[in-house]
Amino acid sequence: ALNVVGQGTRMQAQTRMKRGNKLDKKLNDVIELEWKKWGRYDSASANGRDCFADIELIIAKQLFEAGEIFVRLIKKPFGRSSIPLSIELLEPEQLDNDWRGPTKNKTNTWRLGIERDQFNRAVRYAFFKQHPGDTPFPVPVGEKRHMFIPADEIIHLFVSDRASQSRGISMLAPAMESMHQLAGMTEAVLIKQRASSALMAFVQTNDPDGLIGDGEVYENERVSSFEPGKFVYLNQNESIHVPDLDSPAGEFEPFNKIILRSLASGCGVSYESVSKDFSETNYSSSRLSLLEDRDHYKMIQKYLEERFLQPLFDLWLELAVLSGNLELPNYELDRDKYRKVRWLFRGWAWVDPQKEVQASVIAIKAGLKTQSQVISEMGGDIEELLPARKNEVEQAEQLGLIFDTTLSNTPKQQSEVNMDESDSPTNGKKET
Repeated sequence: ALNVVGQGTRMQAQTRMKRGNKLDKKLNDVIELEWKKWGRYDSASANGRDCFADIELIIAKQLFEAGEIFVRLIKKPFGRSSIPLSIELLEPEQLDNDWRGPTKNKTNTWRLGIERDQFNRAVRYAFFKQHPGDTPFPVPVGEKRHMFIPADEIIHLFVSDRASQSRGISMLAPAMESMHQLAGMTEAVLIKQRASSALMAFVQTNDPDGLIGDGEVYENERVSSFEPGKFVYLNQNESIHVPDLDSPAGEFEPFNKIILRSLASGCGVSYESVSKDFSETNYSSSRLSLLEDRDHYKMIQKYLEERFLQPLFDLWLELAVLSGNLELPNYELDRDKYRKVRWLFRGWAWVDPQKEVQASVIAIKAGLKTQSQVISEMGGDIEELLPARKNEVEQAEQLGLIFDTTLSNTPKQQSEVNMDESDSPTNGKKET
C-alpha cells in the first residue's frame, strides 16, 4: 500500500486559457487550494478521523488484503469545508452476500449483495447497517437491519479477472497455501527450539512410594508440557524417550526462502520486496526486480486514478461550483475544460542515483524524456520545483553565495554572447 500511494496523491489542475492555450496558473491554484482544504481529516471523511491521504492508504490496503472496498459518497458537508461531499469507507463484510429481497425491476437480479440489471450494471447495494463484527447482541431481521444504497452513491473498487466478476478477490489468495505452510513450519521450529533450550530434570525411582514436592504422590501423572528449570518425578518403571526427528534448525532458512519466493510470486512482486533480503542481489538484479515491482504498483495507481480519483474529483468539482465555493467562468458550458487534472503519485528512490541521474540527463538532452517525466518519476512536481529553484538562485546571488552547480545559459545570455562575437568579425585579429 505504501508503494502505491505513499504519503498521498497530489492533484494538479490543468485548466488552460483560451488565448495561447497556456495553463491558467491563477485559476489552477484556486482549484488546487480548495481541493487541499477539502482533503483535511474533518472534511474528507464522514467519521472526522481520516484525511484524504489516510483514505487512499486504507483503500490500497483493502485492495491488497480483501480484494475490494466500497466508497460511499455522502453529499453533505462536514467539518470546516462547506462543500457538500464526504467519504465513508464500507468494508466487504458489511455487504450482505445472501440478500435475496425484491428488486427495482423484474429483469433485475440480486448477486452477492448487489442488485444488477440485465446488462450486469449495479443498481443498488444491500449493506448491513452495522458491521457484523461490531456488536455481539442480536440485530433486527429483514429489511430493518439493512440499508439499500443506490449505485450512483457507491464506488465499488476491485480489480476484476473475469468479465462477469461481481466481487473482488484478495491479492493474497494465490499465496494463502504458502503462508499457511510457513506459519506451520515457523511454529514447529519455535517449539523445537524452546524444548531444546528448556532445562528440565526427570527423577526416576523404583520405589512405588516415591514422593513429589511436599510428599504428595501423583499417580498416573503424564508429562505433557515443559518448563525451564522444572523437576518432574516419574511413576514407577517409567522412563523418558524423545525421538530424534532429524529436523535441524538449519533447514528453516532455506525452507523459509522457498516459501517466501512462492508467496512473492503469488502476489506479483519480487522476493526481495517481500523478505527485504538483498543479500543475494547485485545492482543489476536489484534494479530489475525493483522495476518489475514498480510496473505492478503503477498498474494499481492507474486503476485508482481511473476508477476512484477522477470520478471523485468530477463530483467534487460539480458540488464545489453548485455550492458557491468555486467560481469557474462558463462551467456549465464546458465542464471538461475544468476536469482536466494530473494525478501525481509517489515516486521511488534510485538504486544508484549517480548512474540514473546521468542516464536521465542524457535522455533529456536526446529528447527521449522531458524534465517533467523525470521529476514525476521521483514523486516531484516541476511546477513547484522551477519556481523554488528560481527563488533559490536569486537569493544566493543576493547574498553573494556561490554553490557548486552548473546553470545552462538562458536564451538571453546566449544571444548576448552571439552578439559579442558578431561585433568582432575578425575575432581579435587585425584586418589585412
